[in-house]
Amino acid sequence: MRRTTSRALAATALFLLLAGCGGESAPSASTKPSAAPSASARPSATPSRSTGCADQVRLTSADAGKTVCLKQGGELRLTLDGTKSRPWEPVRASGHALTAINAGIVLQPGDATAAYRAAATGTVHLTSSRPLCAQPSSPGGISCKGIQEFVVTVRIG
Repeated sequence: MRRTTSRALAATALFLLLAGCGGESAPSASTKPSAAPSASARPSATPSRSTGCADQVRLTSADAGKTVCLKQGGELRLTLDGTKSRPWEPVRASGHALTAINAGIVLQPGDATAAYRAAATGTVHLTSSRPLCAQPSSPGGISCKGIQEFVVTVRIG
């Protein structure tokens, strides 16, 4: 009896897994992102049909060095996971094309979060940094002077 139940559960799980994989249809030509680098190719971005730029973009430290495209009026959220011994500096935005909005609550010491609304067309660089190594816990301990940089270019169109 136990063997039959296990097989039935396995078959049901396999069916549900396969049914979930085949549920998406291919995007039509009108929803494909533009050839310009943009966040609309990312699963966490919602592309706009008119500009090819995203309505919403979510960024993490894995996106360092990338260029994303955000539709004017769109929203960008950034979360950098740090630690107490290797904290991220607050995120800085160059220019005036992005307007800061409420980013929510930072739950862990060392994290940095930011949220922006695209207020005007233009290009903005979002930057932050943190130490590559944890700071020594005692005076005279071994430390390094390395810095991890985070820079993302945001095109607003």
